[in-house]
Amino acid sequence: MSLDLCPGIREACVHWRDAPMLQQTFEALERTLEQDNDACIDCAKSIVEVFCRIIVDELDSPIQPVRPKAAAPDFGEWVGAAVRVLKLGENQNTKFLKLVSQHHKLTTALGDLRNESGPVSHGRDGFLAKLSVHHRRSAVLSADALVTFLHQAYLEAQRDPVSSREPWERFDAFNQLIDANVGLTLGENDDGEPELHVLLPGNEYLVINVPVSRLLYQLDRDAYIEALNAARGVLVPAAEQDKEQGEA
Repeated sequence: MSLDLCPGIREACVHWRDAPMLQQTFEALERTLEQDNDACIDCAKSIVEVFCRIIVDELDSPIQPVRPKAAAPDFGEWVGAAVRVLKLGENQNTKFLKLVSQHHKLTTALGDLRNESGPVSHGRDGFLAKLSVHHRRSAVLSADALVTFLHQAYLEAQRDPVSSREPWERFDAFNQLIDANVGLTLGENDDGEPELHVLLPGNEYLVINVPVSRLLYQLDRDAYIEALNAARGVLVPAAEQDKEQGEA
């Protein structure tokens, strides 16, 4: 078997390529699928759980949190929390709510299959026979259906740029709105020191006090090195040299 069985999982993992634990679990799933190893059941279940935790952490409200309070929440609690934070149960369409209900049943079935047959998470009889390819395929397909359903719902959800761990390019609509209506210029404070002015509509502006070195370091390392090399070539005025020598 291969990752061709789970295109939804692959798409979600590409989207969250900067999440180390998700990527590690995804690599384990790929290996166990290629080996026809029953451990792919554990990996498939873990992919769903890790993905649900990402969604909850990304969208949960600090005012009305849905994150499970238990020290070690079980599989169903994480999936249920992801469904709630995505507000999937608030849809008034009865057919859609039935679909949500079926995915809950899928969650339960996948968890039961992993508890009964997953060889990694629990010790098993050493002479227990391997499962059939049909069992492994069912587990992976179930996990893929869950991840696909949740990931597509997540992509349609409104994300908060203040707390989001998504990269800048994922907020394309917001970015275009800001770039079309907000400008940037260099100003000075009362002491004559440079500062950045973010020009807002209505002749107002925000002040960003940031050292040039930090701005370059955060945004453009090549520009930082170029500026560093240029600064190294600046001659110190004779008066300052005499002052430094006198202080020494």
